[in-house]
This record gives sequence, C-alpha cells and structure tokens, in this order.
Amino acid sequence: MNDAVPILMYHAIAHRPAPATHGLSVAPEAFAEQMELLGERGFTPVTTAGLGRAWRHGEPLPPRPVLITFDDGYEGVHRHALPVLDKLGFASTLFVSTGWLRGAQEESAAPDTMLDWGQVRELAAAGTEIGGHSHTHPQLDQLDDIRLRFEVLRCGEVIAEELGAAPVSFAYPFGYSSRRVRQAVRAAGFAQSLAVGNALARRRQGPYALERVTVRRSTGADEFVRLVEGRGVARNFARDRALTKGYAVVRRTRRAIRLLRT
Repeated sequence: MNDAVPILMYHAIAHRPAPATHGLSVAPEAFAEQMELLGERGFTPVTTAGLGRAWRHGEPLPPRPVLITFDDGYEGVHRHALPVLDKLGFASTLFVSTGWLRGAQEESAAPDTMLDWGQVRELAAAGTEIGGHSHTHPQLDQLDDIRLRFEVLRCGEVIAEELGAAPVSFAYPFGYSSRRVRQAVRAAGFAQSLAVGNALARRRQGPYALERVTVRRSTGADEFVRLVEGRGVARNFARDRALTKGYAVVRRTRRAIRLLRT
C-alpha cells in the first residue's frame, strides 16, 4: 500500500490573475506542462474521496497515486484546467467556497473571477470531485461554535442543492484547523479533509488532517518534479512550515483572548 502520496494544491489557473491571487496562481501553460510531467512519470491521479476510501478500508491504490486539488473555485479551473485534465483523463478534486461562487448563493466578495454553478456542474460531469471549502472562506479556527457550524454545514447544503449529492471531502480555508474545527467537519458528514502542511500525505496523519504541497506561480518544472516525487519537500517549504507553526500560536492566542472577552 502507498504510504506517502503527493496532494497538489492549486488555486487560480490564469494568464492575468488578480493581485490578491497572483502568488498562488499558476499560468495555464505551466499547469499543462505539469500535468504532462505527471503522465510522463507514470503518476495516476485519484480523487480525494478515492484516497480516503482506500486508506480507510485498506484497499490498494493505483501505481504512483497523486491528487490534483483546486481551492476556492476560480473560473480558470473550468476555462484552462478542465481541457487539460479531460485530454489526459486525469481525476481531480475542486474545493469550493459556496458563498464566493457566482449565483443565487453568492454572499461575499471573492478575490478574483469565480466559477458559476453551471461550470461546476460541467466539472462534476467530467469526473471532478466537488468538495467543500466553507461558505465564505473564513479562518475557521477563529470562529465561535455557532458560526463554525454554519460555515461547514451551509457549504455542504449548497453543494447538495446544486449538484444533487452531498460532498464527502473538505479542505480548510487557509489550511487552518484545530481539533474543534476537525470535529465540526466530521460532524457535518465529511469523510476526509485536507490541510496544507507542505508535506506528502500519509495514512497516519488521519483522515481529517491530510497534508498537501503548494504549487505556486514560481514553481518551475524541476521543482515540480521534486515535489511530486517527494524529494526535498521539507527543505523546499522550510520557511513556510516555520511561519505556519508560529502563526498557529498567534491564532490560538487571539481566540483565547476573544473567549475571555465574551
């Protein structure tokens, strides 16, 4: 059984992304090249739900499994990524913040042009798993229990209403979670959830804290190959991991102060 699986985290796929999404965006040409590299090296993309089922039930995974995931729900996933994935026959997972998508459920301003629900349905029909990413993309670990429950449940409800099936996978906005957040996601009916971590995913991480590696606009072809093959991942993201640990302490302190004031 595969013990370490690269889960790639993408955001916007765009030629000219908005300033707010530029750093975490990937140019369409770079994305196409990266997908070709996966195919050339014998990787087999699977969905988040597929990985969760395999590790939960001890089932075998295909040779060299990899997960291709997209966060938030940017329009370029349909415009630029879908044709590439369809051509190669690659599975993927799209995690949507339902209040950001264009349509009747739109509630808050998104940082860039987002998908509409017709495009989400086309992605789902093409084999993309649609997962939850909260309703309005807040830092879930900073919310009170009532708002946390709303953000997680409302996201799943909207997806079920629009697609006719409840989502089973979730990804934490900003990668931030806590035991309380993970319990809320599980209670809402999600079977697995993804963090960030910038490390390969392993079964021992548990179904609600699976780690991913970030693909950025600055990620070149050689670096991409090293990431998916698990070479130098810790070194490559050493600064990110240090900042994440430090900010986790800050977030816990902020929440504790807010609780004392209420």
